[in-house]
Amino acid sequence: MIESRRHGRTGVRSNEASTGRQIGRGVLAGVVVLLVAIVGISCGDSSPSATATPSSTASSSPAPSNTVWLCRPGIADNPCESDLTTTVVAADGTSTTESATPAKDPPIDCFYVYPTVSGQKTQNATLEIDPEQKAIAILQASRFSQVCKVYAPMYRQLTLAAISGVSGDKPPAGDTASARGLAYVDVLSAWQDYLAHYNQGRGVVLIGHSQGTMMLTTLIASEIDPNPDTRGLLVSALMIGGNVTVAKGKDVGGDFQNIPACRSADQTGCVVAYSSFNQPPPPDSIFGRADKGPRAAEAAGKDVEVLCVNPASPSGGTGALLPYQGSGPPMTTPWVAYPELYTAHCESSGGANWLQIDTTNIPGDQRPVLVQTIGAGWGLHLYDVNLALGNLVELVRQQAGAFSE
Repeated sequence: MIESRRHGRTGVRSNEASTGRQIGRGVLAGVVVLLVAIVGISCGDSSPSATATPSSTASSSPAPSNTVWLCRPGIADNPCESDLTTTVVAADGTSTTESATPAKDPPIDCFYVYPTVSGQKTQNATLEIDPEQKAIAILQASRFSQVCKVYAPMYRQLTLAAISGVSGDKPPAGDTASARGLAYVDVLSAWQDYLAHYNQGRGVVLIGHSQGTMMLTTLIASEIDPNPDTRGLLVSALMIGGNVTVAKGKDVGGDFQNIPACRSADQTGCVVAYSSFNQPPPPDSIFGRADKGPRAAEAAGKDVEVLCVNPASPSGGTGALLPYQGSGPPMTTPWVAYPELYTAHCESSGGANWLQIDTTNIPGDQRPVLVQTIGAGWGLHLYDVNLALGNLVELVRQQAGAFSE
């Protein structure tokens, strides 16, 4: 499911498309399921709303402390506090080892909602922590432990089986609102639990990808955006690969009426959102277009567009990406980084807004390059987070400093 065009001089290897990139340290199996699962999140669910409306049984009162935490400070075997040691491979093939550790007392928190990863065969996943959730928490959230305390709740997400229509308890076509609502109620309850028992007035960054972003879009719109007190806790929201909308030509409007796009590295109380492509999205692209994909019905009849904020240069223009990916043999570190391999800029054309990913094409560079493997309409959706993971962590670091001043 992951291809690359080039082979590295230091033993960085590309794998066959059918096996996926090796992630190492026990992460591979979960990530392979993740990559398959993400493929189904949108094209398999074309019902009117891909994010749930808050359940009538949910309220803004504090929830009891019954959340199943995938990641939370102090729990044993916390995947969000895993080994961050990285092999950094330069364009000339030389490599160095980079060390990093979770911060002992970071000034802010992060609240992370993972994308579609459950391989369970039911409509909604259970709250049991499977290897897939641990794997994606390592791959997407663990590096944020350098700058924040990471909280990641389990939630009864729509599974790959449900989205692809193969679960035994799938309701009739178009009747998935209750399943989405069940997933959302868990996220809402976890957020209430976090605020009531852990936040203690600290700033918080919300982080989501794909289905996780869709859950957080509803959470922010209903619980944070209209509430000045809660809004005051928001350091930023990293809403990746989920078609977050704004009013056309504006930095606010659309999904959120009070929370704007982030346009500088030290701006707080704002949103970073994008979907990555390495070529212009086709007319039927799933991401980058407000009138297509999983959230099209929510944008119908509104003068909105999909938001793009470049995590490498929020103020605009082109910036160098800092990708961090899970590694595998022959490397001995759990992570690999390829600095100066990609640049990114936000681009608008043909009714689409997207983060354009370009390779630098440095002469002699033999490092592996990610390419579209699941169709042009998906772009580089599978790699949205990891392509810019270093940039996102550094952005949160700067925002945390600005928030704490």
